[in-house]
Amino acid sequence: MGMSAGPKGGIKSDINVTPLVDVVLVLLIIFMVVTPMLQRGKSVELPKATEVEKEGKQGPDPLILSITPDKKVFVENDQVDDQALQDKLSEELAKDPGKKILLKGDNTLNVGDVRRVLDVARKSKAKQIALGVEEKK
Repeated sequence: MGMSAGPKGGIKSDINVTPLVDVVLVLLIIFMVVTPMLQRGKSVELPKATEVEKEGKQGPDPLILSITPDKKVFVENDQVDDQALQDKLSEELAKDPGKKILLKGDNTLNVGDVRRVLDVARKSKAKQIALGVEEKK
């Protein structure tokens, strides 16, 4: 007398993976959107901050300014002097007046170095300038 489970018997062992796949896809999309933004511009050691503004809704793509430890200024990956910086910003802001600017200043810079770039940005009629910081762990 053999013990064979018929079509009705046995244990259903299929796990429903659909919710897991959904979650993984959402995480993947979030990483794909956020990572390139952090990679853009020159790589600088960002200052640490305890209060970090969480961007709930990512608005339009910001323009990335970077100031390296040797005080060189970059718009995205192009090195600029103060005049070229002002021209570039004015040109970008003429196309999109509400464009956000993300300023990534290296940790080793002093306030004066960052201030100089902020002043140029203000002269270019920039309305929103955010400072890039890393969250203190």
